[in-house]
Amino acid sequence: MKLKLGIPKGSLETATVDLFRRAGFNITVSSRSYFPAIDDPEIECMLIRAQEMARYVEDGVLDAGLTGLDWVAENDADVHKVADLIYAKQSFGKVRWVLAAPESSPFHSVKDLEGKIIATELVGATKKYLASHGVTAKVEFSWGATEVKPPVLADAIVEVTETGSSLRANKLRILDVVMESNTQLVANKVSWEDEWKRHKLEDIRMLLEGAINALGKVGLMLNVSKDNLPAVLAALPALKKPTISHLSDDEWLAVNTILDESTVRNIIPRLKKAGAQGIVEYPLNKIVM
Repeated sequence: MKLKLGIPKGSLETATVDLFRRAGFNITVSSRSYFPAIDDPEIECMLIRAQEMARYVEDGVLDAGLTGLDWVAENDADVHKVADLIYAKQSFGKVRWVLAAPESSPFHSVKDLEGKIIATELVGATKKYLASHGVTAKVEFSWGATEVKPPVLADAIVEVTETGSSLRANKLRILDVVMESNTQLVANKVSWEDEWKRHKLEDIRMLLEGAINALGKVGLMLNVSKDNLPAVLAALPALKKPTISHLSDDEWLAVNTILDESTVRNIIPRLKKAGAQGIVEYPLNKIVM
C-alpha cells in the first residue's frame, strides 16, 4: 500500500522539500516530471499547484497534500486537517492576504471601494470579505503581476504578502487584512479513516512538526567542574532546563541544552568565562515534543 501525497508546486515547493529533508525524507524533484522521487517506498509524491491541492485531496485523487489554509477556504474543500505547519517561503511564519490600494488614491478603507474594481487570485474569499462589510464591488480574477494593476486595470487588489516589501515597491498601501493563512497538511476523509494511511500520516505529522520546532534552534553541550556549575547555569537563558550528567571524573559534569541560534554567539563567551570547557554547538533537524 502507498500513500499518495501532494507536494505544492511553485512558491512553496523549495521550502516544503527542505522541510521534508529536515524531517528525514529526501525528495528529489525533476524539471521533467510531476512525480518527485522520495526515499520512502510507502509514499508516492505528485507535484500539484497549491491552489488546486485541496480539490484533488477532496476528490480522492490524492490521499493527502500540503496547501495553504487560504486555498482550502477558496475551494470550500471538505478535507480533514491533519496539521497546521507554520512555515512559508521566507519567514516560516504565516502569510496575510491584504486589501491594498495606491498610496495616491483616495481609498482608505474597504467602505471606499463601493462599486470599484478589485483584482485578486483569491476571488471567492474576497467576495465573502466584501459581503461581510456590506460592500458591493467587482472582483476580477488576476492571472499574476497583481501589484502592477492599480490604478489603470483595477482600483485595488487583494494580494498575499509575507513582508509587504513588494507592495511598498509598487507604491501600494494596505487598507485591511482579508485573511491570514499558513500551510496545512490535509487528508482525504476516506483516506483518513483507513487505519494504515492514518497512522502513516500521523507519523509524517510528528516528523514535520519536529522539524519545524527545530528551526532556529541549536544544541549546546559542554563540560564543567562541579564548583563552576552554578556560574555556568546562571549564564544560560532563564527557563532553560539543561540535561546534566556525570562524567568518569566525579568532579566533572556534562551539560546539554537547546538554545535559540541567535543567542548562542553571546552566550558562549559567558559560558567560557564561567568555567565551561569543551563547548560544542551542533545543528538540530528535529525536536519532537
